[in-house]
Amino acid sequence: MGTLPGFDGVWVGHATNEDVRTGCTVIICPLGAVGGVDIRGGAPATRETDLLRPGNLVQQVHAVLLTGGSAFGLAAADGVMHWLQRREIGFVTGVATVPIVPTAALFDLGVGEAVAPDAAMGEAACEAAVSGSLSWGRVGAGTGATVGKVLGLDRSSPGGIGTAELTLPDGTLVAAVVAVNAFGHVVDEQTQQIVAGARIDDGSFADTVAVLLQRTTHQAFSSQAGTNTTIGCVVTSARLDKADCCRVAGVAHNGLARAIRPVHTQYDGDTLFVLSTPFADAPTADLTTLGVAATEVVARAIVRAVVAAD
Repeated sequence: MGTLPGFDGVWVGHATNEDVRTGCTVIICPLGAVGGVDIRGGAPATRETDLLRPGNLVQQVHAVLLTGGSAFGLAAADGVMHWLQRREIGFVTGVATVPIVPTAALFDLGVGEAVAPDAAMGEAACEAAVSGSLSWGRVGAGTGATVGKVLGLDRSSPGGIGTAELTLPDGTLVAAVVAVNAFGHVVDEQTQQIVAGARIDDGSFADTVAVLLQRTTHQAFSSQAGTNTTIGCVVTSARLDKADCCRVAGVAHNGLARAIRPVHTQYDGDTLFVLSTPFADAPTADLTTLGVAATEVVARAIVRAVVAAD
């Protein structure tokens, strides 16, 4: 079974189609989890995110899906819902059990064939979560991901999906799963070196920020509009409500800003979810510390994703 380290009740699975270079990754919480989301990019493709707002009826989600295929790939969530419903996992309405599966998609249609994950692939990711082992890099939602497209797709580097985790002194666990498909380049904070991005003629990486600042404001990147997006999910054993989860998700975007330059552009649909799956004796969470931890694991997961992909 693919589980996040320390989270026995959180299953993770990938479905990968290497022929058409796309895939999806599911994070399943069969006992339910409190969820939140923060969407910062200018071109998001999402599903079931409004119900994560504080004040709305549903209090728990049962899975989060990260998928390729742009908006078409959101259909993979249908397969996740059917898989969960057959196991009676979901929101009980009295008429039917309705699994709650917030979803975010990245754009990978230009990398291989223009084929998106579908319901069958969503189900396959669920099966992998309960029967397979985990790998990272160019798998699942990171299969067709690319990084550094300021000079065009043909000059970009492989993106991917990665994970990172840490344990706070009080035993609180914080982990992140991030699929990196950014317009900007990725920097390793430890070395301050670009580890993935646009390649120039000598094989080295271009600085996306410098390229942008050297261009006049009317020079558009119309071919890049909506063709990127970094999406991910932070999971914690801290006890949080929906408002807390949304707050931590917003702070966790600092991890994107530390590792991806630039981030949250009009060409990206950057989206982060947060899931709270507390232990029975989980202490009251300090949101400042938890936000810092979420920022750390997101930044580390991004670097690990592109290193594993390369």
